[in-house]
Amino acid sequence: MASAITTLAADAPTLSAANTGFMLICSALVMLMTPGLAFFYGGMVRVKSSLNMLMMSFISLGIVTILWVLYGFSLAFGTDSGSIIGWSSDYVGLSGIGITELWDGYTIPVYVFAVFQLMFAVITPALISGALADRVKFSAWALFTALWVTVVYFPVAHWVWGAGGWLFELGVIDFAGGTAVHINAGAAALGVILVIGKRVGFKRDPMRPHSLPLVMLGAGLLWFGWFGFNAGSWLGNDDGVGAVMFVNTQVATAAAMLAWLVYEKLRHGSFTTLGAASGAVAGLVAITPSGGSCSPLGAIAIGAIAGVVCAMAVGLKYKFGYDDSLDVVGVHLVGGVIGSLLVGFFATGGVQSDVAGLFYGGGLEQLGKQAIGVFSVLAYSLVVSAVLAFLLDKTIGMRVTEDDEVSGIDQVEHAETAYDFSGAGGGASSRSTAAPAPAAAASKKVDA
Repeated sequence: MASAITTLAADAPTLSAANTGFMLICSALVMLMTPGLAFFYGGMVRVKSSLNMLMMSFISLGIVTILWVLYGFSLAFGTDSGSIIGWSSDYVGLSGIGITELWDGYTIPVYVFAVFQLMFAVITPALISGALADRVKFSAWALFTALWVTVVYFPVAHWVWGAGGWLFELGVIDFAGGTAVHINAGAAALGVILVIGKRVGFKRDPMRPHSLPLVMLGAGLLWFGWFGFNAGSWLGNDDGVGAVMFVNTQVATAAAMLAWLVYEKLRHGSFTTLGAASGAVAGLVAITPSGGSCSPLGAIAIGAIAGVVCAMAVGLKYKFGYDDSLDVVGVHLVGGVIGSLLVGFFATGGVQSDVAGLFYGGGLEQLGKQAIGVFSVLAYSLVVSAVLAFLLDKTIGMRVTEDDEVSGIDQVEHAETAYDFSGAGGGASSRSTAAPAPAAAASKKVDA
């Protein structure tokens, strides 16, 4: 008996300083993704709504952080109840957790796991905001964010990642958030825009990005932060799986960017910076659920498929008439569906688990499980998000007035503008009554 106890004690996980430090760095990288998303979205809108777009992402850092500490972590990762939701009183306010208490079977503290997952919760509603650009009251958006993470994100995170969650128990593979983050956010975006309607001038007025350099900066920050998002989701790297995920993240993103650009050149005749940025994000989205189960060659295939299909999907809004301002549905919903389903084809059975996909002799079983995960999350998020938007629209109102939308939501909602051009030219108005400088006078004589 004594030897058995000694063996069990020896096998018990102990705190790893290396894994703890690694996960704190990954948490910081994922946090950086939300400001990166703000830049990405902020550059894609017109000047008059760029600040509002930045704020719609940035406010999530405030709202979701507080709710996560108060009850979100408990709902998502507490003791399972009916395979639907979790709850642990020790997690409420993070007040009953010891500072060296380890997360379930891992070598990192509960606090570290909680803050890492917090950053996922923060960015998910921020992703939705891109679909609603130019037309939503900031106060209504803030309230929607609080309600949505409570009734949609926290339960879905439990389904997918929580011990006892029904999709987790079914065996759905979602390494870092294809269902819980991207399909969840993309379906929510579709549900909300179907309720609140189109922007003034949709399909009539030009609505081009006001700053493509900001878009590229945001895409670069997202790509950088995504290494923490993906590789960190293994909660350590003692067995090399996190390293495989890191490599696959880079490979799939590169393939998707190139595929999007090739499609764009063949279809529209140009290689655009917006296409490069969007293609990269599509690859990041698609590899998120699948990168822990495939090889680098599989990651190339997944990225290339996502790049082409998402590039095609962004045009569906014009065909079907839904105003997805910044292509959240086309990139995040479609990319998440692609990446999640392709696990059923490209899983090698030799990385994160022994589950093999169709191309590696595993048959169709895993594909069926992936499809259940994809479409259950899609349906739940779509319906509940639409209901939340409808209730808010009928009570406090979701949209600004048409006049405010046309004049510019930044000034109306934030009393600010993104750029101040009043001093352009070095204050020429202050010199208007002064004699011209000699060089200027000479120039006038030459021109005359």
